[in-house]
Amino acid sequence: MIILSKILYFISHYGFYTIVLIILLFGSLAHFTRRALFLIAIIPLAIANGFASQYLNAWFLNRYGVRSTAIITSDVETNSTLNDAYIHDYGAIVMKQNGKYINADFSTTSAAIYPIENSIQIPSKGQSFPVKYIPGFEKNIVILYYESKQGQSRLRFERQEPINAARIKYEADSTNNEFIEEYLKALKDYTEQYNDENTIAYQLKIIELQRALAASK
Repeated sequence: MIILSKILYFISHYGFYTIVLIILLFGSLAHFTRRALFLIAIIPLAIANGFASQYLNAWFLNRYGVRSTAIITSDVETNSTLNDAYIHDYGAIVMKQNGKYINADFSTTSAAIYPIENSIQIPSKGQSFPVKYIPGFEKNIVILYYESKQGQSRLRFERQEPINAARIKYEADSTNNEFIEEYLKALKDYTEQYNDENTIAYQLKIIELQRALAASK
C-alpha cells in the first residue's frame, strides 16, 4: 500500500515529470518492439494523468487510508491560474498515528479531496480538519472536506438554498399546494440532517404547512 501511495503521490503532484517518464517508457517500448502503437498511447495517457490522477489518489486514500487530522500552515498564491483563479501552494502538518506531526505540501492542482467532485475546496489556514493517509507515507493525504467544520457550514448553507427558493414561492402564493409541498419537503430534508439554531423554527413551520396542506384537501 505504501508503494502504491507513493506512486499516486508522484503522478498527482509531479505531472510534468510523470509525462516525461511516460514518453521515455513508451518511446523505449516503441523503439525496441518496433510497434508504433506504444507511441499512440502516450497522448491519451498524458491527458488521463492530468485529469484523473488527483481523483484516483483521492479514491485510493479514502478507500484504504486511516483517519487522522491535519492543519494548513501556509497558503501562498502563485502567478499560475486554473479556470481564471490563481493556483495556491499549501504547506501543512499531518498527525501520524503516534501523535507526532509530519510536514506535507500540496497545491490547488494536486490536492486530493473526497468526496470527488468538480470543485476544489481547501480548509482555511490554521483550522484542524480530517484526512486519511496510508501509514508509513503520511504526507500523501486526502482531505475529507465535508467532514470539516468549514465543509459542514457549506453543506448547511447549500441545504438552505432550496428552503429559501421554496419559501419565496410559498409567500407569493400560499394557497398553491405544489408550493406548500415543495416548501415542506425542503424543510424536512434539512431538519432530518441538521440540528442547529434553525431547527425549532423549521419544525414549527413544518407543522404549520402540514395543517395548511391538510385543510386544503
